[in-house]
Amino acid sequence: MSGDDRPADGADRPAGGADHPQPPDRRPQEPARPEPPDRPGPERPQPPDRAQAPAGPAEPRPAERKRPAEPSERGQPPQAPEEKRPPGPPGRRAEPSAGKPGARPAPPPSRAARPSRPARPSAVLDEAHLGEIRGAFGRVPRERVEERPGCRARLLTLLAIIGPGIIVMVGDNDAGGIATYAQAGQNYGYSLLWVLLLLIPVLIVNQEMVVRLGAVTGVGHARLITERFGRFWGWFSVGDLFLLNFLTIVTEFIGVTLACEYLGLSRYVVVPVAALALIAVAASGSFRRWERAMFAFIGASLLLVPLTFMAQPRWGRAAHDFVVPGVQGGVTSEAVLLIIAVVGTTVAPWQLFFQQSNVIDKRITPRFIGYERADTVIGSLVVVAGAAALVMIADFAARGTAAHGHFTDAAGVADALGRRDPVLGVMFAIVLLDASIIGAAAVTLATSYAFGDVFNLRHSLHRRFGEAKRFYASYSLLVLIAAAVVLIPGAPLGLITEAVQALAGLLLPSASVFLLLLCNDTEVLGPWVNPRWLNVVATVIIAVLLMLSSTLMATTLFPRVNVTRLTIWLAAVLVTGLIATAVGLRLTRRRGPVREVPAMSPAEKLAWRMPPLALLQPVRWSAGTRLGMTALRGYLILSALLLLVKAVRLGGS
Repeated sequence: MSGDDRPADGADRPAGGADHPQPPDRRPQEPARPEPPDRPGPERPQPPDRAQAPAGPAEPRPAERKRPAEPSERGQPPQAPEEKRPPGPPGRRAEPSAGKPGARPAPPPSRAARPSRPARPSAVLDEAHLGEIRGAFGRVPRERVEERPGCRARLLTLLAIIGPGIIVMVGDNDAGGIATYAQAGQNYGYSLLWVLLLLIPVLIVNQEMVVRLGAVTGVGHARLITERFGRFWGWFSVGDLFLLNFLTIVTEFIGVTLACEYLGLSRYVVVPVAALALIAVAASGSFRRWERAMFAFIGASLLLVPLTFMAQPRWGRAAHDFVVPGVQGGVTSEAVLLIIAVVGTTVAPWQLFFQQSNVIDKRITPRFIGYERADTVIGSLVVVAGAAALVMIADFAARGTAAHGHFTDAAGVADALGRRDPVLGVMFAIVLLDASIIGAAAVTLATSYAFGDVFNLRHSLHRRFGEAKRFYASYSLLVLIAAAVVLIPGAPLGLITEAVQALAGLLLPSASVFLLLLCNDTEVLGPWVNPRWLNVVATVIIAVLLMLSSTLMATTLFPRVNVTRLTIWLAAVLVTGLIATAVGLRLTRRRGPVREVPAMSPAEKLAWRMPPLALLQPVRWSAGTRLGMTALRGYLILSALLLLVKAVRLGGS
């Protein structure tokens, strides 16, 4: 504190403006000093020798010269006597030295203000996103900017930061995810477990990129797309995201109703209670309380562990099918569609928007990216382990019964388990209820984050309801309307579930492409842009996701299409496109300028944040990128029109 007090004193003197008016106050007193000639006699022999003039007129002359000639470069003689004047009163000795340079006392206050300086040039939109990290299991004070050595200290820091990665992954195992994984187990046994293993690197690569975007930029995914690629892409992404997320929230409440019906509870009681609980947890005004509530729900989902062991798992068979690809009963159109559904429900577009904004809201900066990467890896392993457990549980439920190969919904799996043991059915229904609530909370918050980002509103869980009314109002309206839709008698819930899959297939290509483009934008990420090897891996992953998305869109629009042939054709197109892209990039790299990544020391890199959006240079696309984005725009517009036509037909029928 003593170090902070010193700069404060030094800062008060130049900023107060008292140094300039004080010299005129002292000057009239100096002519009065010569009146007693005995005292100043020994000290004043020099002025008469230099000027040979009466002492009376000599003093106004330095007074007149001092204002314009404050800098001492001119070496004027009057300044020498003025420096000897203050020794009499020692308290004034620092005033002339501080008044002379004027800017000399400024460095101490700038050092004291150094911790807050990075926040000024950054692009963070809500000041609540700055400050100390307060997680469910600890906190990292703002003044502790340097990483502390030692395993215990690093473990405590990891516990404080852990959260966004695990929550987004567990939220992915929502009502739709449980239904998809249960269908895979009930219809195909363990044979599709290899798909889950392949999804681990996909999840890690995609979510690690949004972790960097969130920590370095401080701006949400939707806002970055709008600012860097134009309003068309921004509003398309946000509009599709809002519609998709709303329908996804409806499916979460469908899961709540299925669990309630199995447990013998009224949907008209449980659904409103669940909706109000979600709103109360989010609008508590504390990020830490919200995160602790999410971890409480995640703790309830650990009921899957004893349920899996009670389902008599075949560990040897599971280990084999995890590493050896195959499809029980052969490759059919239904199997291909289910594989696509597994990929689609595991790699969902809302995850990109949620984790980036949640990382920002938790105040994670580039210094803690390593810890958040670990959080993401842990979450990826957790989601795949949970999906594999659901596959094995559903296989056990239908094994040796007429239900094998005839999946209906998640409630049907609970019924099959209940016939084996009533406790198993109850446990599965509780898991379904819990997963639906976690999914609804995460998807709704992702939508509200995007809403606040795009419309430049306060959008932080650190704020109370009165400080961010529109942010919490959007969250509350989404939850309440989605809950009300489920309670409407005769609501087309099956059509809503189908629409979720189609819209997810429509949004995933654009979201994935923009994710890769943003992570190669040096204006946005500076020294944190993707390395070349990561671009290669991400390009292959995104190309596969595009192929699966196109297949899903085609089968949604044209149900009679041969899915196996379509997938083979699209795979051939994919391989050809990847080869052509590699050749084109090779030629372009030779002819065009090389991407300039700023060279920085590790300390400078950890302190780098994206500047304000208004200061960024505009995006410059190459001819190939522009052609690809035009093709993507055409595909998305055509797909959206075809989906609209099909929706009108289904509504009319």
